[in-house]
Amino acid sequence: MVTQFKKTSIHYSITGEGKWVVLLHGFLLNTKIWSGLIPLLSKKNKVLAIDLPGHGKSDCIDEIHSMELLADLVNFILEENNITTANLLGHSMGGYVSLAFLEKYSSKINTIVLLNSTTEEDSLMRKKNRERMLKIIHTNKNVFVREAIRSLFPEKKLEVYKDLIELLTEDALKLSKQAIMASIHGMKLRSDRTQILKLFNGKKYIISGIEDPIIPFSNSRKITIDSDTELIRVNSGHMSVNENHREIIEVMKQIGFI
Repeated sequence: MVTQFKKTSIHYSITGEGKWVVLLHGFLLNTKIWSGLIPLLSKKNKVLAIDLPGHGKSDCIDEIHSMELLADLVNFILEENNITTANLLGHSMGGYVSLAFLEKYSSKINTIVLLNSTTEEDSLMRKKNRERMLKIIHTNKNVFVREAIRSLFPEKKLEVYKDLIELLTEDALKLSKQAIMASIHGMKLRSDRTQILKLFNGKKYIISGIEDPIIPFSNSRKITIDSDTELIRVNSGHMSVNENHREIIEVMKQIGFI
């Protein structure tokens, strides 16, 4: 399906019947990361998977894709499909979008699941790293993309996931400089939403990979304590849904999505 949001083409899919589950992918990725999960989720749920702006088949909206802007996009698609309440599952940057959505439209969420994501804003060092990223992209986008995808996986398992890394890299190389930079700017500017999650009275989970090189497990453990959120650990790096599909399926059963 295709919709127009702020005069921009946004692609999404709807599969299955039941309660609504919204899937939001991470930075440099697209709805393909959910391909092994959607058939299982859709047996019990109506699954909405969105290619976020500048990713997958969706076009870029602006020079900055703030998390608030992306939350408004999600709400626009929900309203377009007469969806009043839904469960949100956000991976990495998709988790940041889910939290921005929670802050603006909390009454529309039943359950929120952050997968390899965090409620915290960027540290000063992380913001400086993002500035360096922007400079690299400006001069050599492909070098940045290849290194960024590799960095999602534990160093000692790069060979194990070589084929998956190649597939993710192939898709990410298709993204424009503008799209990549817009997302980096948006992530850099995002707010800390730990208290927003803490105040949410619905079901809430953080799924953390014990070998995640982007969002360390220790970070996730601290956040779950600070936000009164249930922590679920899985044996993976940052790409839990693809690295350890079997364990993620068990987690989805535990949460009640499968």
